[in-house]
Amino acid sequence: MLSDKKFVPVMITPFDLRAQVDLGVVTQLIDFYLAAGVKGFFANCLSSEMYSISESERLELTQHIVRYVDGRVPVVATGSFGLTIEDKVDFTKRIYNTGVNAVILITGHYANVDDGDDVWLANFDKMLRLTDNIPLGLYECPAPYKRILSPAVFKSVLDTNRIVYYKDTSIAPEKVKAKLDIVKTTRSKRFEFFDAHSPNAMTSLREGAKGMSSIAGNFYPEILVWMCNNATDPSKAAEVEWLQSEITRVDPIVHVAYPMSAKYFLRKRGLPIRTISRTYALELTLEQKKTLDEVLETFLGWCDRLGIKPVNPVETGTLSNAYPDPAI
Repeated sequence: MLSDKKFVPVMITPFDLRAQVDLGVVTQLIDFYLAAGVKGFFANCLSSEMYSISESERLELTQHIVRYVDGRVPVVATGSFGLTIEDKVDFTKRIYNTGVNAVILITGHYANVDDGDDVWLANFDKMLRLTDNIPLGLYECPAPYKRILSPAVFKSVLDTNRIVYYKDTSIAPEKVKAKLDIVKTTRSKRFEFFDAHSPNAMTSLREGAKGMSSIAGNFYPEILVWMCNNATDPSKAAEVEWLQSEITRVDPIVHVAYPMSAKYFLRKRGLPIRTISRTYALELTLEQKKTLDEVLETFLGWCDRLGIKPVNPVETGTLSNAYPDPAI
């Protein structure tokens, strides 16, 4: 039986030698993700270095992704930029006009870190009123600060019937479960709940999450796709539990020096992505590279054990030898 669970990658942004967005490599990255079996894209997100690219670059990048994906899978993108609610409304409308399926709002954009839920709810209500019927999502993004919505606030959000997408970063399984219990009571057929924490994958998927949307998918998307497809299959329980322990073991490693680590890793896999980042200025150390090389070998071992064919970028049309030196 085919699973309806989804893996949705948080897309990284390739840059050229002048640190400008490289749309040609973005195209090849999309081909790579699709070949791995992803069922959606989260564009213009934290992994995309959204706070380090300009407003026009956010729009251009998102529009390019939407046009190239061409309806094959849904695309969502962050829209809550600006100093005021009105500014956020304006950019939300502009990025929605690129053709995305929903616009994602950052929970930390609707109240200061020391404000109570009453302030957050008032500002969010204003956002809803001013964005017409645009499909919206929420993301508990770590920046500018991580605002985790309580179950009560989460329920209030769902009760508006405006939210179709939610990316949770609670980390603690019991907190995720509390929200998923609320999701089970919603009447919305459009709403989708995604967990951002790879160590929660098996538990969250079994508790009813629609899917996963974690940075690990920028290293080995095939693995997260396999987990989404098999987590709820009783006949695969032993393999799922083994893989979850492996994902959990490796997860802290791939977070070090991210997103530079992901760019290095994908380059080692054959994608022509330069190790250039606007948010991480340091070059990876030799020790960091060695550790990531070991993770690559581990990933290939996972694939061998589970019968997964790793995506070969050459087969997706990517020229793996376009830039032979991974350091460039």
